[in-house]
Order: sequence, then C-alpha cells, then structure tokens
Amino acid sequence: MKKIDNIASIEGRLLLQEIYHKLKFERQRNSFSVLLTLWRLCTIETDVNQYINKNNEEITIQNKLGILRGTSLWLEEIVNRYYFSKINSLVYFGAAVLLVLIGLNNFSDLVNNHLVIYGLAFEASMLLLMFFIMLFTPNDEGILLNEESEDTKLLHELITDIGEISSDISMNASHLDNVSNKLVSIIDKQNQILTSVVNIAETNILAVKPNPQMLEIMQQTNTSLEQFNNDIKQLNQTVEKLKYEEIELIVRKEVEKFLTNKI
Repeated sequence: MKKIDNIASIEGRLLLQEIYHKLKFERQRNSFSVLLTLWRLCTIETDVNQYINKNNEEITIQNKLGILRGTSLWLEEIVNRYYFSKINSLVYFGAAVLLVLIGLNNFSDLVNNHLVIYGLAFEASMLLLMFFIMLFTPNDEGILLNEESEDTKLLHELITDIGEISSDISMNASHLDNVSNKLVSIIDKQNQILTSVVNIAETNILAVKPNPQMLEIMQQTNTSLEQFNNDIKQLNQTVEKLKYEEIELIVRKEVEKFLTNKI
C-alpha cells in the first residue's frame, strides 16, 4: 500500500494529472464530470483507487485539504492546466461579440444600448474569470525537480547495473581465458598421446608385417644359409672321401710292409 500525505504533494499532483488522463481519454467522460470528480478528490474525497489502479497497488490519501485549499489546488492543477485555452477562447469570443454589438449600435438601430451593456458585462466577466484563473497558474518546478530526481535515480541505478554487468562480463571473460588455456593444454596433451599411439601402432604393424626391405634381407639370409648348408655337405663329402683315401693308403702300406717281410 502506498501512502500519500495529501493530494497537494508532488506525488498527489502527479496522481491528479494521471487520473485526469484516465477519466478524460480512457473512460471518455465529459468535461463537467471530469471537473466535478477531480474537485471532490481535491477537497473532500480520499479514495483514488476507484479511478486508477496503478500496478494493483492501493493508494491512500491520509489528509484532506478542505474546500478552500482543495479548490485552489483544483484551479491550479486542473482548470488552469487543461482548460485555460478554452477560457481564453471564451474571452476572445466575448470581445468579438462586444465589437459586433458596438458596431451595430453605432451604425444601425438593430442593437440598443442594453445589449451593448450586456456584452460589456459578459466580456468583463470573462476577463475577470481569466484573471482569476491566471492567479492559479501551476508551478511545475517541484514536479520537474521530482521528475529529474527520479530520472537521476534511475540513471544512477542504470549506471550501477551497467557497472555490475561489466564486472560480471570481465569476470566471465577471465574465466573463459582460463578455460581456453586449459583446453589448449589438454589439446597439446591429446596430440602428444595421439603421436605416441601412432608410433606404437606403426611399431606393431612392422612387428606383425615386416616391410619389403626386411623380407628381401630375410630371403637373402635364407639363400646364404642354404648355400652354406650345401657347402657344409660338400665339405663333409670331401672329408669322407679324404678319410677313405687315407685308410686305403694306410692299408696299402701295411700290405706292402707285410709282403716285404714275408719275402
């Protein structure tokens, strides 16, 4: 619930202007009904919630102004602010009517002196009304100061919010930098691991399936081993042959010796 001390305060004056726009333009009430309603609010009535519902917030006027102060406020904030141009136009209309009456009275007999006097009285009353209304010209300095203070407050709040947002952005940026650095280090480690895995895979491939050069070397080795084996066989055959010839020579010598002894 929002409490307003009296309708003559700055908040109350702003509330009166808002109620006027609600009644005049949204609810489309006639000028007499709007003036009467606002006069009651300025003088004797305190219930404004039936005329305006501001964000479902109840508004309470704590103190009444009374007939004199309320009427003065009503003339200042409503009549002078919104109906001064109409009263001014009535003054011009009375002046035009008076000029016509004076002209007809001077140059013809259609208008007598009584109508001219009535015209003068009407114009004088309009001028007095305009003078009376101009005495209650509203002073917007307080309202402007209030609006400027509210705007300044909103500006400070906006600057504070922007500062908080910028600090959050800077913190997030630093966190993102740290995360990006960690990601770079993780990517480097992954590249090292991938290189090691590739080397191991190549080694396994070479172990399972030797390359053509190894196969050729192995074939040459097998050929050399086969040739060496053949050489060994030939050497064995030669040795056997030499043994046989040596035995034969020994036997021959023994036979010759035996025969020599017998003879």
